[in-house]
Amino acid sequence: MQFEPGDRRRVLPRHLRPAVAPETFSYAIRAARPADLPHVREIYNHFVSNSAVTLDERRSSIPYWRDKYALLTRLGLPFLVAVSPAGVVIGYALAQPWAGKNAYKYTVEDSIYLGPGAGGKGLGAALLQALIDACEQIGLREMVAVISDSGADASIRLHAKLGFVEAGRMGRVGYKFGRELGTVYMRRVLRPTGRRRGSLFGARR
Repeated sequence: MQFEPGDRRRVLPRHLRPAVAPETFSYAIRAARPADLPHVREIYNHFVSNSAVTLDERRSSIPYWRDKYALLTRLGLPFLVAVSPAGVVIGYALAQPWAGKNAYKYTVEDSIYLGPGAGGKGLGAALLQALIDACEQIGLREMVAVISDSGADASIRLHAKLGFVEAGRMGRVGYKFGRELGTVYMRRVLRPTGRRRGSLFGARR
């Protein structure tokens, strides 16, 4: 049977149309490399310029990220990236020293950011869980999250999902985009499977 141009009968009924496989969101999580730092910088700077989820007001530089990468490497702390099948960095997570005193050597603060279009697909939970696992493997005992209270619901839900509990709030401690901002503190007790080794946090006094 033939159809004339414009005849709507040319469209197959839904049950006869071939199934279209849904697009899958795939990625791999691995340790960050120096070549990843420009992409990490761009992800972070997007939030610096467009969001209050970070209270930084100045866009970060490549030397800043090189210094941070060198510090975390020296301390043996995890710095992870998520990459697409094409090798594009679409998110990162890292653990950094908390408060900079030697006695805090078993406690770290997390930092996790996703690139545009990568949110809402489970990547944040996967990255944060990988970061927790990496910290437990090197003997860390506590992870702290400091979250801006402006538009932070998604971050608070993410951390709560992975076992963080609220430890306190500080109001009106920041000011960005003409608004006063507070912070939410969350913490999670880690279950170390390894032993903490290497340099201590902070300098000896």
